[in-house]
Amino acid sequence: MRRLGIGLIGFGWLGQAHSRSMLRIRTLFGEREFDPVLVACSDAVPAKVEEAVRDFGYARGATDWHEVVDAPDVDVVVIAAPNALHLEMIEAAAAAGKHVFCEKPVGASPEETVRAHSAARDVITGVGYNYRWAPLIRYAAGLIRDGELGELTNYRGRFFSMYGSDPLGVLSWRFQEGLGVTSDLLSHAVDLAHMLAGPIARVVGTTATFIPERPLGNGSHYGRGRPGDPRGPVVNEDYAAMLVEFENGARGSFEASRTMIGPESQMAFDVHGTRGALGWNLERLNELQLYRVTDDPGSGYTTVFGGERFPHHGRFAPGSANGIGYEDLVTIEDYEFCASVASGRPHTPSFADAVRWVAVQSALLQSARTGRWEEVAPL
Repeated sequence: MRRLGIGLIGFGWLGQAHSRSMLRIRTLFGEREFDPVLVACSDAVPAKVEEAVRDFGYARGATDWHEVVDAPDVDVVVIAAPNALHLEMIEAAAAAGKHVFCEKPVGASPEETVRAHSAARDVITGVGYNYRWAPLIRYAAGLIRDGELGELTNYRGRFFSMYGSDPLGVLSWRFQEGLGVTSDLLSHAVDLAHMLAGPIARVVGTTATFIPERPLGNGSHYGRGRPGDPRGPVVNEDYAAMLVEFENGARGSFEASRTMIGPESQMAFDVHGTRGALGWNLERLNELQLYRVTDDPGSGYTTVFGGERFPHHGRFAPGSANGIGYEDLVTIEDYEFCASVASGRPHTPSFADAVRWVAVQSALLQSARTGRWEEVAPL
């Protein structure tokens, strides 16, 4: 059993989710060839460092993230810090020979993502596109790959979240640093499209910021200020949309919003082909809608419930329609990345997949400025 020393940078919500996932791997994946060991954790807030050691069992903690990167007993560095800090951390970890898993976006801009990919070419990399690992999405990918939907003709991807819909939501770093919803939400929707439908050739799109100012204050993007609080400007986009043409000839549309009222966390897609269609929504992650062409014109969609017949679902719940949850996807994601590291094989999704997304992102942002269709050029 190979020991994998885990070092974490950033002990917020996702940092804690990855920590819990690493602890769960031993109990869920008995046939594994590795044991993840929580070695070192860093966070800028001393109380979080203490919590990581006391409650999660990290061997040690520090407020200086360099102590994680430089530690000789750390094999894998997991980066869950604010976006603007990723590049420096990735460059330092890769230079130290550590394998790197980074939450998206890998860089605060497309240019930073390209630099990160270049810096980490000699180590194994992974990106937090965790929805790829939903068992029903893996099933959907198999149906498409095997031709069950026929030739793909249309794709609709979207990620609508309400976390920024309250004008009194505090001006956290998500509204001040780098790019906004295109990095935070739309990246997930397009990454799934790349996985399911293939590369995108050209786009025409638009962006908007609907809440231009927010209350100043400490806290995450779920924090709330008061009506009389001082305000500061939002510097990135609340909303993005685009029409696209895929390289295979299919047409598609994408939308992402953090301020739309109604959808709580609608990370969803619909894909249509000449012989069938399917759709999935994070809000109902244990259900897949599947349509197959038959001789009966009234056949309609069938609901496929998640269950142990789909890979990894049964590790969390037996039978069928006994649902799994969001952090279970993170656990699958961490298991798969650690398995790649332990076997020395390239991992997917990697920093190369992140670069494929930012090429689309660059074309979208250019189109929003020019109002024209823009080609997706390799970066």
